[in-house]
Amino acid sequence: MTRRQAIKTIAATGALTALSRIVPQARAATTAPARDSFRHSVCPGPYLKRNADDKRPGRLPLPEFAQAAKKLGIESIELTGPEQWPVIQKAGLTCAVSTFPRKVTSLMRGLNRREHHIEIVPAYLQRIRECADAGIPNLICFSGRRDGQSDEEGLEICAEGLKKILPAAEKARVTLIMELLNSRTKGHVDYQCDHTAWGVELVKRVGSERFKLLYDIYHMQMMEGNIIQTIRENHQYIAHYHTAGNPGRNEFEPGDMQELNYPAIMRAIHDTGFRGYVGQEFSPKRDPLTSLAAAVKICTV
Repeated sequence: MTRRQAIKTIAATGALTALSRIVPQARAATTAPARDSFRHSVCPGPYLKRNADDKRPGRLPLPEFAQAAKKLGIESIELTGPEQWPVIQKAGLTCAVSTFPRKVTSLMRGLNRREHHIEIVPAYLQRIRECADAGIPNLICFSGRRDGQSDEEGLEICAEGLKKILPAAEKARVTLIMELLNSRTKGHVDYQCDHTAWGVELVKRVGSERFKLLYDIYHMQMMEGNIIQTIRENHQYIAHYHTAGNPGRNEFEPGDMQELNYPAIMRAIHDTGFRGYVGQEFSPKRDPLTSLAAAVKICTV
């Protein structure tokens, strides 16, 4: 073999080697599903039959609702528990946010009292293990009622409780998310984590990537408004979003008598780089699945 032939052989071999690397990469790039937006989730309460005697129109058993949700492009049925996850996963869906351990905590009995930690901490450690086993990424938690407590004391005690739970959450790669709720309406009166600034300060004090906020657009419109700017300035502290129209907590289609511009809000969320889940949490006034389909369409960016 001459020197020139040897050079040609080496060059051809190098080209084939490079091609063998490029082709599989190109094939993977064309076959991998594109995901340049956030995902759709739904809170199931308004859509499920409570029992066999529940005759409300449009309500379905969980297996049937899961199939219907999937057809609408929804990937998650959230605020569900371990007993419901196998049914949801069998339908090809997931649960974006686990419900809380109901026997020991609630919106109004949360982490802002040290005496609550005795029961809440072990219950959350157990639920974290369950989430990890089932591949559930987020677990909701609450501040609790002020009941005369200062915001500073609430921050201090909530941070103490969370720091007892978060080492396990970090190890299991499960994110605790505290929901921002209004503190005015029935069932929410006096709730402490009722402003974005308070929640953001708590996230900063805890200092863990496994603790963030659930930003409920409806509730924060009631408490402070300025939704889009608030999201733009604080998106790094938010792991999940909830939707509903205001006033009324119902549908939010263009032309409805409500004050939130959801197409603009969804574009703002998308523009922050958020690629997690947005959960529908409104109470439909008409056929539930019709309203849910419309909401998913509005919130698709």
